[in-house]
Amino acid sequence: MDYNNQPIGIFDSGIGGTSIWSAIHALLPNEKTIYLADSKNAPYGQKSKSEIIALSMKNTDFLLDMGCKLIVVACNTATTNAIQELRAKYSIPFIGIEPAIKPAVTHSKTQVIGILATQGTLNSELFNKTTEKYQDTKIIEQVGHGLVQLIENGQINSPEMTLLLESYLTPMIRENIDYLVLGCSHYPYLIPQIKKILPDHIQIIDSGQAVAKQTQNILREKVGFTNSSESENIFYTNTDPKVLQEIIGNEFIAISKDF
Repeated sequence: MDYNNQPIGIFDSGIGGTSIWSAIHALLPNEKTIYLADSKNAPYGQKSKSEIIALSMKNTDFLLDMGCKLIVVACNTATTNAIQELRAKYSIPFIGIEPAIKPAVTHSKTQVIGILATQGTLNSELFNKTTEKYQDTKIIEQVGHGLVQLIENGQINSPEMTLLLESYLTPMIRENIDYLVLGCSHYPYLIPQIKKILPDHIQIIDSGQAVAKQTQNILREKVGFTNSSESENIFYTNTDPKVLQEIIGNEFIAISKDF
């Protein structure tokens, strides 16, 4: 068995991490991937640290059983709460996803940025260590209560979603933010909705491209690129695959599997 041709494993608390998968697939189209949507347990952001670690290990075990050569934790909450434990327990390389605070702070002219994220991410030790580095910038944190559930239920463009986003973003606009950081891999699917609310001068930042480039770097330095020209992409969910199927499109197949 050629280890280089083994798949990249990607997991998230649900369908949101497909935004990360899309960036990885666009940059590395020949690599095989296995995507795991733990929608049954979404959202992770409302769970305790110990629960998040246990779920992350369960997902990792599943992907290792499938022969993955590298695992992308495509979930901000799982990264900020569990990636240290994952790296300590397993020998396989892990790539995490964190809110892209640094580019927002670096480029902000108003020195006020907004972060929309889950409670689990904003409460994490890793996130707080990151924000402490930027004392000269006002960072407005907002928990996206209810957003993940609506996305998981296929209600991205619902009136409920619009009302929630308006309630979360309007106070940030009043505070004169010029960058909005999306701190959850589900949230890029809300960018069209968010753009209708934000003034044009406010930039939106997510972590997809950065994670894809880091995946490329780890493959180059540690794991190895595939030498196959035939890409295979498998998507698993432990709930009804309907919403996942709608997100990934008919080119791919979403499979319901208990895990």
